[in-house]
Amino acid sequence: MTNNSNPNPSDDPLSWLSRGLTWLHARWLKTTYPFAGFGRGVSIHFSCDIERSIAGYTQIGDEVGLARDVWLNVVPDPTSSAPKIILGKGCKIGRRSTISAKNRITLSDDVLFAPSVLVMDHNHEFSDIDRPIREQGVTEGGRITIEKNCWLGFGVVVLCSAGELTIGRNSVIGANSVVTRSVPPFSVIAGNPAKLLKTYDMAKKQWIKVP
Repeated sequence: MTNNSNPNPSDDPLSWLSRGLTWLHARWLKTTYPFAGFGRGVSIHFSCDIERSIAGYTQIGDEVGLARDVWLNVVPDPTSSAPKIILGKGCKIGRRSTISAKNRITLSDDVLFAPSVLVMDHNHEFSDIDRPIREQGVTEGGRITIEKNCWLGFGVVVLCSAGELTIGRNSVIGANSVVTRSVPPFSVIAGNPAKLLKTYDMAKKQWIKVP
């Protein structure tokens, strides 16, 4: 029988190597990539996929954290240099999540992603059945705004095919939900397609189920 006298063991010493590489990676990106903005206290895991060519279209606020294997993708636009991915202060993006922007995807302050979230403001074009889809480019798409303090659960997909899609502040999106329409503030939604389940009652100060 093993006697473990330390009920709270310290971290594996090798974990410091990963943390060090992540710190160095973030410093390298900030120093050498031409981001539209790069705030203080940013943490970007060294396994994240961010190409130098899209840095100019990407704005990262203070204290943003990108976990392992996050992919930031931008469809380049030679006619505009405006940011297409905007991550507000304190946003935390879970591992294996993807943000892919053609027009603009904005995450306001303190947005939180679980792992494997996909946010995409366009899609692959597939109207010509005589050509490979990979050769048809992408659709015009729309714009996505996720307002402050929203929480997107594991495997959530947010897809905007046209116009404006907004997830209102302090909303919660249940795991594996598919969101293709705007969500009012202070909402809990879930499902495929996602449906409104609860709203926050300001007078009662509690979440109320929607009939």
